[in-house]
Amino acid sequence: MPASPSTARAINDRLALRLLQQEGPLTAGQLKQLTGLSRPTVADLVERLTGAGLIAVVGEAGEQRRGPNAKVYGIVADRAHLAALDVRTEGVAVAVADLVGRVLAEASVPIDGGVGTGPAVEQAVALVERAVKEAGADRLHTVGIGAPGLIDPATGELRDSSGLPEWHRRLVAALQERLPEARVSVENETNLAAVAEQRDGAARDRDTFVLLWLGHGTGAAVVLDGALRRGASGGTGEIGFLPVPGTAALPTATDCEGGFHSLASAAAVVDLAGRCGVPTAADRRASAGGVLRAAAGLVRDAAARDTAPAARFLDALADRLAVGVASVVAILDPGCVVLGGEVGRAGGAELAARVRERLARMTPLPTEVRATTLGGGAVLRGALLTARDRAQDELFTRGEAAPRW
Repeated sequence: MPASPSTARAINDRLALRLLQQEGPLTAGQLKQLTGLSRPTVADLVERLTGAGLIAVVGEAGEQRRGPNAKVYGIVADRAHLAALDVRTEGVAVAVADLVGRVLAEASVPIDGGVGTGPAVEQAVALVERAVKEAGADRLHTVGIGAPGLIDPATGELRDSSGLPEWHRRLVAALQERLPEARVSVENETNLAAVAEQRDGAARDRDTFVLLWLGHGTGAAVVLDGALRRGASGGTGEIGFLPVPGTAALPTATDCEGGFHSLASAAAVVDLAGRCGVPTAADRRASAGGVLRAAAGLVRDAAARDTAPAARFLDALADRLAVGVASVVAILDPGCVVLGGEVGRAGGAELAARVRERLARMTPLPTEVRATTLGGGAVLRGALLTARDRAQDELFTRGEAAPRW
């Protein structure tokens, strides 16, 4: 059946808004050319969207014709403001942006593990409020949060997980309470990193791929046919629990030690470097952030040096990573695996090439192995992209002249 007039108008409006988001400001003539719509139809939708406060004249463009210059229309960027958070064990990073995703303010704060749940939550919320003020925003429309752990697919809430601070779960509720007009949502950090890699990073040309996150711990995100897959319980990609050869024991339901985590976590990387003769002064009693920085530094230095210990270290690390990657490839056949996180970025093309070489000997399935181009910033970028999409989906669909956010 043909679309009703109101449905057709909504489709046309949404198409025009998407083009303005993707291409930047456009004239009515350019919108006509890109959409294939008639001139009167484009004139009507421009009038509707202008009246709804979603687009406005942002300049003029001279055209090769007589008469006045053509008006250039763009999305009203301050129609809504967004916030993205990257929540880690030892701190929080936040970015505040406008409706088109332009970052207006960024901030971060370390949070001591012994500070207590209440004070930790207050530190994180205060950071967001300061960033919002610095960005010149009156309020937030959407808040996207990236955090480690499982997200309950039924409720969208961060599950209580052993080994993760309680303030992570409390933070989501606290932000919703302090920002009652905002839409607050949380997503697994590795999943958000995969969103960023597909939009802006190493997987821009892939509809199907797996992101292997190599940070303090290990994780994976699965994108199949352009869609992020979370699994029945939200646990797709919990690769740290994957039983693999080379460990002293098997993982348990409450502890990933003995799984792939034991081979590829930051602590395991630091330990492996020492075994391979790479000098390391890392204190195994150091904080999680300290161990992660040490692991990434050791891998980065090894990738940049042409010494026997460095090569031995990278080869041994690639051997370990290939075991986990081969298991994922055997089940999913993604065609592409991106080595992400701080350690993946530190290893760069050198580490990716070594893993690819070993993988080719372990599986008949052709698989590219690429290094991230975003690294540790991928989670915050993915949270921002997701928040922008949600805000635009609501505002562009609603298309009504509501109060400015």
